[in-house]
Amino acid sequence: MKLEIWNARRAADVSRWEAVHRAWAGREVFAAPAYVRLFAEDHDEPLAAYAETASGFILYPFVLRPITPPHLTGGQRPVVDVVSPYGYGGAFHSGATEIDAKEFWSTFDEFCRSRGVVSEFTRLCLFEDRRLPYPGRTEQKLVNVVRDLRVPPDEMWREFDHKVRKNVQKARRSGIRIDIDETGSRLDDFQRIYQDTMDRRHARSSYYFPREFFETIVRELPGQFVFFHARHGADVVSTELVLRSGGTLYSFLGGTVRSAFDLRPNDLLKYEVIRWGQQTGHTHFVLGGGHASDDGIFRYKRAFAPHGLVPYLVGSRVFDEDRYDRLVAAHRARGQRRLPGWEPDPDFFPAYRQQLPCETAS
Repeated sequence: MKLEIWNARRAADVSRWEAVHRAWAGREVFAAPAYVRLFAEDHDEPLAAYAETASGFILYPFVLRPITPPHLTGGQRPVVDVVSPYGYGGAFHSGATEIDAKEFWSTFDEFCRSRGVVSEFTRLCLFEDRRLPYPGRTEQKLVNVVRDLRVPPDEMWREFDHKVRKNVQKARRSGIRIDIDETGSRLDDFQRIYQDTMDRRHARSSYYFPREFFETIVRELPGQFVFFHARHGADVVSTELVLRSGGTLYSFLGGTVRSAFDLRPNDLLKYEVIRWGQQTGHTHFVLGGGHASDDGIFRYKRAFAPHGLVPYLVGSRVFDEDRYDRLVAAHRARGQRRLPGWEPDPDFFPAYRQQLPCETAS
């Protein structure tokens, strides 16, 4: 099997990558070169491994990251690891067989060894028929909610929890209107509400995306994003950025103004995303999950698709066990110098990238 490695910062590679992506009925947004670039730092490499098969192809988008902290390198030549961009990834395929999968991973592993890859962590696509079987360890992290859009509208309305139907009707009576924005014309409103929502939830710093992040989506992913804005009068009070693949919509980022909670604008917004998805020929709307098992965010999303619960899996592998163990030991030692007795969280992978404890007071 011939494996091509494309770099999303190389014009010739991008041209080839985009041509394959455009011709693919699935057009997964998480596999677009512009999307992979969004999650690559300056020193990272936004890449994709591509192979043609007898009946289709395999496409694996990933980011190659150097491991650079001085306490990990110890003056040695830096090594690298592999991570999938935020969202749903892994190796996508169209018509690949089990034999194709084994051959692809064997060839990809050769590439990893040639580049000194220590470990790999990937967030896997929710749809089993679209993802290539992963050769490493897979683990279910949470459950995600997926709304099947192929259900007739009347039947779907009855499937919603009673509170969803009640809140949608309340939002309509309250005068909430939904604007569909496929150009990013109200990006200021979106970013203001999103940032306020992250502040209110005390979100991790990784959820605070700069304006350039959203401008890049608007500029470089045309046709693969849609903003939905819930408006009360002239004011946007709830907003959501939805990513768009060939047959699937993904709830990506959004928020609601606290003072508008009682108007239930987000219930109507999500309902209108569902209706729009049906009208535009999409088959699924991925609402996502919560931050923890069965938390309030998860229960809110589940109310739109009580029967659409799908395991969210991540995959991990270690290519160089000896180097991995040495990196973890060096990281543990660094952490224990700051906080005696500190141990990396056993559920965090790779362990050498876990955030270190703060310095202890002297």
